[in-house]
Amino acid sequence: MATESTTGLALVSTFCPDRVGLVSGITSHLFEQGINLRDATFASLGTGAEFSAVCELPAGLTVAEVQASLSSLPVLSGAEVKVTPFAFDPQPGPQAMVTHRVEVSGGDQPGLVARLSEIFTQFDANIVRLDAQTLPDRAGERYVLRFSVSIPAERAEICLSAVANTAETLGLICRTEEV
Repeated sequence: MATESTTGLALVSTFCPDRVGLVSGITSHLFEQGINLRDATFASLGTGAEFSAVCELPAGLTVAEVQASLSSLPVLSGAEVKVTPFAFDPQPGPQAMVTHRVEVSGGDQPGLVARLSEIFTQFDANIVRLDAQTLPDRAGERYVLRFSVSIPAERAEICLSAVANTAETLGLICRTEEV
């Protein structure tokens, strides 16, 4: 059975109420079990929080054991915990090399993420990471989108111009940074 694999990679995912010490509690527990973290993400989502990581399991430790032990942690009380075998290559490919960071901010608009992500697709740019947040400011709320993207060098200038032009048309501010 795949979930009883004794060595290899696993995807650890948790979703629960956000609380202080969540990342520390999860990662300390994984470390104590001899688990090495590879790529990992954490985000507060409203009053909830999501943590996920590709993990290298030591020989003899099963995904079922990792899931059971995480589920018993007090910091994960009430959490959805899922640990599954990770079947993908954990080494990032060339499309995961971030070449630019793009931040678009202003008022939230329906379809904004879809519209901007379509522009990246048109220029064969891969979105490596995406972060979207509603932040309070003096005027009420500000929506901030942050993209870490891999853009082919020969298409970078025109792609970034298209994103900036779209943002401007929508009354948003766009900042870009070459990495």
